[in-house]
Amino acid sequence: MDSGWELLPGSPEDVAEVRERCRRMVRRRAVVSAGVSAVPLPGLDIVSDLKMFTQLIEDVNREFGLTAEQVDKLQPHYKLIAYQAAVSVGGSLVGRLITRDLLLKLMQKSGKKLVAKQASKFVPLAGQAASAAIGFFAFRQIGYQHVEACAKVAQELLAAKR
Repeated sequence: MDSGWELLPGSPEDVAEVRERCRRMVRRRAVVSAGVSAVPLPGLDIVSDLKMFTQLIEDVNREFGLTAEQVDKLQPHYKLIAYQAAVSVGGSLVGRLITRDLLLKLMQKSGKKLVAKQASKFVPLAGQAASAAIGFFAFRQIGYQHVEACAKVAQELLAAKR
């Protein structure tokens, strides 16, 4: 039986390396999000952010070996540890199939930032810059939170393996 361990980072150093690689990925995509936010078309950035968030969450999960498919390959005992660790760190997107509804709920938690970002689109130039800045920081913050949740789950699994 395949244990699924080959999909997970194998040491604390590997977890740290994957964590840093994912944080760089988040920053790069946050820049793209900011660029889209600067375009003065209300709603375009939300559609773009939803698509980019979905892909980012899946990519980060995959890097840590924590997509729904990868977690399903773990032995039942370790699968339970993965889900318990995800719940304990608030990682609702760790090891789960990412749906549009799940992402919308996450983005609603950042609702004030999104409303401010949309409202700023109606103020020429300065509003576009503010919208881009808000978009960058909101995207980066949510992305970083997910990376940290995945790193914590991976560390918990490593500790359980020993």
